[in-house]
Amino acid sequence: MKSKWWLISLLICLIVAIFSPLASSSPDGLERVAEDKGFIELANDAPFQIIADYVFPGIENEAVATITAGIIGTLILFGLAYGVAWLLTSSRRKQTYQPASNRKD
Repeated sequence: MKSKWWLISLLICLIVAIFSPLASSSPDGLERVAEDKGFIELANDAPFQIIADYVFPGIENEAVATITAGIIGTLILFGLAYGVAWLLTSSRRKQTYQPASNRKD
């Protein structure tokens, strides 16, 4: 895998994670529609929450807590995606690689 592109992608994702909470104080689109139409209270709680409401616990400043949660989430998902890509490419290399002693010419 070309590590340069992975690093550039990670950097872009981290920049978006840092600045996106500062873009708008309005709720996301689905939440906004539920509030406007009056059915927000019908929503069920999530079965589990790793970082509830995108705010990292223990940090008093809400913007910093949200940015921290975004960075942690980005790193976790990036690591998973990189790991899956590495597994797929390494298994593909094993399938196509044949040692010289096993080749039939």
